[in-house]
Amino acid sequence: MRRPKTPLRLELPLILFLGFFWMAVWQSFELGTLIIGLVYAVIIVRLFYLPPLRGSGRINLFWGVVFLVRFLGKMVYASFQVSWIAVVKGPRVRNSIISIQLRSHDDLIVTLTGHSLALVPGSLVIDVDRTTATLYLHALNVTDDTDAERIRQDALRTEALIIRTCGNRSDLAVVKAERRLGRIAGFSKTERDAPLTSLSDDSRRLAGEV
Repeated sequence: MRRPKTPLRLELPLILFLGFFWMAVWQSFELGTLIIGLVYAVIIVRLFYLPPLRGSGRINLFWGVVFLVRFLGKMVYASFQVSWIAVVKGPRVRNSIISIQLRSHDDLIVTLTGHSLALVPGSLVIDVDRTTATLYLHALNVTDDTDAERIRQDALRTEALIIRTCGNRSDLAVVKAERRLGRIAGFSKTERDAPLTSLSDDSRRLAGEV
């Protein structure tokens, strides 16, 4: 299979990430280790066939900070929550696998969203359907449809912040359209179960924009 040519400048973020990842693996944050990591990263990215990660060319530092603060807060809260559930409920806790269809089909956004959800204690991404951009999330302490819907909407908010931080302009336009309509992408459980003719005007409009 012949790989389509990707300009080196578009792959620089991936190369830099792999260089820092190499230092983290060896727990050696020295210049020499970084250089070796960058050399290996260039070889991997330029010689081996990998799906190209084409960046959007935009970074919003403000939304990046908002995402980071929210992510760290969720990790701290979830750590205490999982500890409490383990002590109080133990083996009686009920779990669920929840399908979450993302807005973006961009591989980088899907990957970042999946890792952001999986790093929070109590949740784990067990599968990804790349063709439909659907994540299958194993979540702890889900007792009914309301809990599942809450987790689904929270995951979509995580994706929205990532899109605002580094997503492409078309995905960003979808997020801004949702903001204007005052709702999250996709249909609620009630709307998914209802016939299309019973949807509100705003729901049909958002479905058309997405």
